Amino acid sequence: MALSEIELKRCQKDIEAFLAARRSAAHIRSDLDVDCRIDGQNVEVVEIRPAYRGDPSIKHNTPIARATFVRTIGRWRVFWMRQDLRWHSYQPKAEVNTLKEFLNVVDRC
Repeated sequence: MALSEIELKRCQKDIEAFLAARRSAAHIRSDLDVDCRIDGQNVEVVEIRPAYRGDPSIKHNTPIARATFVRTIGRWRVFWMRQDLRWHSYQPKAEVNTLKEFLNVVDRC
């Protein structure tokens, strides 16, 4: 089940604060940037870089971390993308209470 409108607004506020502190300087954002996506009950942090080969105007979005809201327990489960391109539970902090706490975990890594 997707996040409610109130939860979505709260998430967007936390994401905006995270991006304001975490994004690259404006003059290098074309080479490296960070963004967040909300899809259903998932919030995903992605790294944005130009293509390594070929047309540099093509951007690649590489997922870094994901938090999934589990409504039955009222907590966020934290995952990270490994080299096998699968989501794995983030063992130092597998669950958090708020999205803000998840973004703090990502910021420390």
